[in-house]
Amino acid sequence: MQNSRLPDPNVIHPIPGYDKEIYVKPTITNPQIIVDDFTYIADADFESHVTHLYEWNGDKLRIGKFCQIAAGVEFVMNGANHQMNAVTTFPFYTLESWDMQPPARADLPLKGDTVIGNDVWIGQNAVILPGVCIGDGAIIGANAVVGSDVAPYTIVIGNPARTLRKRFDDELTELLLQFKWWNKSVEEINSLIPLLTSSDLEAVRKELRARV
Repeated sequence: MQNSRLPDPNVIHPIPGYDKEIYVKPTITNPQIIVDDFTYIADADFESHVTHLYEWNGDKLRIGKFCQIAAGVEFVMNGANHQMNAVTTFPFYTLESWDMQPPARADLPLKGDTVIGNDVWIGQNAVILPGVCIGDGAIIGANAVVGSDVAPYTIVIGNPARTLRKRFDDELTELLLQFKWWNKSVEEINSLIPLLTSSDLEAVRKELRARV
């Protein structure tokens, strides 16, 4: 707590005098984008990083709390997908003067909502493809192209993204998923910072066992 003030999730610029990092939630205007408290992006704008999000597809981008999104990240939504079960993939129906009605939804490869958990770090220039679910605490490497789900507390890298390793063993992962520190009050999270930032994972494990 700085200057006796608590962190405010509705502040757009959390670093005074610096406009190239913003808390995302208070900037959202599109109802198909839902972002929770304290998630930030290393840019002055977020919605330009969400591409091919069209109202008629009905898909949503959902991002949890305390996510860290680097510069150049792109969330590609379902509108980028073309019909693939016909002779041509050309979307005549989207362009002027072509005599084609929109295909049935069943003929489009719609993947559903894109869901990012809490405390996810997405590295620079990563691409998140439609319908992907990324679990809490995951890390997405720079320039990764993520086309399939990512388990909680897992590091993925590459194109296509592949698992590099799990961040923690199964017990510590489960303790963290039960503890859900991101759902605590701002005051309690402040008091938890020494635990959350400790590299002594055995001490962290012991403390979490006592708390969950």
